[in-house]
Amino acid sequence: MTEQGKTILLVSGLSGAGKTTALKTLEDIGWEVVDNLPIMLLDRLLETPLTAKQAGEDRPLAFGIDARTRGFDAAAIVRRIKTLRDEHGHGIETLFLDCSGTELQRRFSETRRRHPLALDRPAEDGIAQERELTEPLRRWATHVIDTTSFNVNALQQEIRTRFPLDQRSGPVLTIMSFGFSRGLPRNADLVFDMRFLQNPHWVESLRPRTGLDPEVASYIATDPAYASVVGQIEALILSLVPRYAEAGKAYVTVAFGCTGGRHRSVHVAERIATTLREKGFSPTVSHRNMDSAPQDALEKRHAGEADAKP
Repeated sequence: MTEQGKTILLVSGLSGAGKTTALKTLEDIGWEVVDNLPIMLLDRLLETPLTAKQAGEDRPLAFGIDARTRGFDAAAIVRRIKTLRDEHGHGIETLFLDCSGTELQRRFSETRRRHPLALDRPAEDGIAQERELTEPLRRWATHVIDTTSFNVNALQQEIRTRFPLDQRSGPVLTIMSFGFSRGLPRNADLVFDMRFLQNPHWVESLRPRTGLDPEVASYIATDPAYASVVGQIEALILSLVPRYAEAGKAYVTVAFGCTGGRHRSVHVAERIATTLREKGFSPTVSHRNMDSAPQDALEKRHAGEADAKP
């Protein structure tokens, strides 16, 4: 049985005011989302036992409801919310998305959609009817957002600001290493070329090792450009990741490449990931080509000045 005190957000509002965008944004930042759930089924949803895996990551619940929902009765919904709050101890808040009639008419006209309550009548008739039907919910709402002047991005940012989940509000951050000789990674947001650093591949004792080896790391770090350039890359990434979060980006992948993907890129990826963890981020680290066999032919074919065999 679901524990008492579950956080619940009821999301409602006028058709065209942004409910779908709000629910999608909540889902992106970690909320469990259910749309157009008949209010009579809410108790059943809350009482559904969690699996062992789910119990460790029980998420707050956001459910959408509007005038199209089966058996919609705003006053009855308000009473049901009070019961769930007072008798079951659930922390329930209500978000109502409002918008001016003129702007709603413009949106329906632009998208060529019919208003759900006025399929054979002008949209303004449906807007007026829906506003009257949902008024009890609007009065009861703990959060009212007027989206008249909002675009999609502005509404997304407003939702993220009002309803953050600390452990889920940032993007999923991946730090990866790869070898240019084996192709660029797909879907990388930022790619940094580490081939300017001196190459451990040409040191016989280091060649079979990887960038995880302390001796390999020490060798790379003795390059005169290492401290300055890698430090600047760290500073850049630390300044960009929060901006990506503010922009609502769900996934950010930062890739570091060297010729074979076994030494320099691996070491720098690990260093950057450590720095990010120290700053409170939780990156996942992936080394795409670290286990690939070292090949002199590949190193020579893709060698730059820093790769040239001494």
